[in-house]
Amino acid sequence: MTPEVRHFSVSANGIRLHVAEQGQGPLVLFCHGWPELWSSWEHQLTAVASAGFRAVAPDMRGYGRSDAPEAIGAYTILHLVGDMVSLVAALDEREAIIVGHDWGAIVAWHAALLRPDIFRAIVAMSAPLKPRGPMPPLQALRQAGIDDHYRFYFQTPGVAEAEFERDIPATMRRIFYSGSGDAPRGRIWTLTVSPGEGYLDHTIDPDHLPPWLKDADLANTVAEYQRTGFRGGLNWYRNIDYNWELLAPWQNAMIHQPALFIGGTRDPAVRGVMGGAQALNNLSRTVPGIKRTVLVKGAGHWVQHEYPIEVNSILLQFLHELQP
Repeated sequence: MTPEVRHFSVSANGIRLHVAEQGQGPLVLFCHGWPELWSSWEHQLTAVASAGFRAVAPDMRGYGRSDAPEAIGAYTILHLVGDMVSLVAALDEREAIIVGHDWGAIVAWHAALLRPDIFRAIVAMSAPLKPRGPMPPLQALRQAGIDDHYRFYFQTPGVAEAEFERDIPATMRRIFYSGSGDAPRGRIWTLTVSPGEGYLDHTIDPDHLPPWLKDADLANTVAEYQRTGFRGGLNWYRNIDYNWELLAPWQNAMIHQPALFIGGTRDPAVRGVMGGAQALNNLSRTVPGIKRTVLVKGAGHWVQHEYPIEVNSILLQFLHELQP
C-alpha cells in the first residue's frame, strides 16, 4: 500500500513552513527550485516513501503556503539553510539526507557544506556546485562583459513580478516548456534579457503541453502563484552577491559527505550557462564525496518531472547504498 501524503505546517527558523510528508523511516528532505512548489517532488515522494523512507517536501521560504517575509534580506542562503536545519529539528529528527533541484540544489549543497553534522548525504539535480569565486557573481558577470543575463533583470523589485504576473498560466507554460527537453532543438533557451525585452521573450508558449506536464498539475501550480505572486522566489536572486559576502568563512571548504548529481543532457544549466558545464566537470574536485554524476539522455532542466522513472531508480539506488 502506498503511504498517503500528509500536509501540515511547522514553525522553523522564525517562519511557518508548509510541509508535505509521506512514509516512515530515515528522513529524506526535498528542496524545490524556482518557480515551483513542494509538488515538484510528487513522483519522488511516493517512490522514496514506498522504499522505506520518511520523505518530506516543504514549500520553501517565500513559496506557496509557507511564509514569505517582506524584507529582501530575509532570503539569504543562511536563511534558507537555516530553514532546513530548523525543519529537521521540528520533525524530531537529528539528521537527514537532503535532495534539491535548481535553487533547491543550491540550498542542498550549502546545507551539506555548512552543517555536515545534520545532512549526512546530498542529492543535487540540475545545478552543480559552483564554489565561491574571487568576486561577487554579478560583478564577475559584468567584468566578463555579460550585462544582459537574466539575473540582472531579476534584481529590481517589481519588474520581473509585473511580467510574470501579467498572465500566470502563459508564464508557467513558457518557462516549463522552454527549459525542458521537449523544446525544439533549434531553439536555445538563452537566459538573456536585452534592453527593452522581458524574460519570457526568448521562451516558447507551446501549442500542446508535453506528456510529463499534466493539465491538473499545471493548474494547481498556477493557482498558487495567482494567490502569492512571484516576489518570494525572486528575492532569492536578489541576495546573490550578498550570499557571496556571507559565505566568506567557508572559502575553499569542500563537501565530503556521499553525494549524487543528476542532470539532463538538454539542460541549459549544465550545458554552459554561467559556467554550468565547468562546474559539472569539477565536481570530483569540489565535492570529494561525489559517488555518481548522471545525465539523463533527452532530459531538460525539469529532470525529475520529465523522466521520473529514471530519476527515481538512480535516487533509490543511492539511498539504499547509504543504509547499513
